[in-house]
Amino acid sequence: MAADDDGPDTAGGASGGGDGDLLRAPLVIEYPFNRTTGPVVGAFVTALRNRTVLGIRAADGRVVCPPVEYDPQTGAPLHELVEVSDTGTITSWSWVDRIREGQPVQSPHALALIRLDGADTAMLHVVDAPGPEAVSTGARVRIRWADEPTGAITDIACFELDGGAS
Repeated sequence: MAADDDGPDTAGGASGGGDGDLLRAPLVIEYPFNRTTGPVVGAFVTALRNRTVLGIRAADGRVVCPPVEYDPQTGAPLHELVEVSDTGTITSWSWVDRIREGQPVQSPHALALIRLDGADTAMLHVVDAPGPEAVSTGARVRIRWADEPTGAITDIACFELDGGAS
């Protein structure tokens, strides 16, 4: 091998073991496991399959939706699931002009924080609206359910405007 030919096992004169050879190994990044949804998220997605939305009561009495396993303030485990409405109020939003592959709505739409009736926190989701002039903070929305529910967040196909502001 010529002096300037590093060959397959060396890199430009770098020293790995004193003789210029580097140790090499293939790197495969994988996650060869499945995570279960657990009792809280599992109940949430099962309810979605049945066209029902669940939140969870926090230690201070607030209803967090989507539900979480641990209290956001105290870190204590949470257990009391409560049903919330399929209607709610936009608390903040942004207009999406450019559609990317895989988005829930294949036309311009709003991306909004939506506080469902009966919940004290907001969830992020898509609002299918005819244009940005139709969307406002305080606007009322309703869930448009997927045609074929599967027990996933995508069972909420999107939200659609539901009449005047709250």
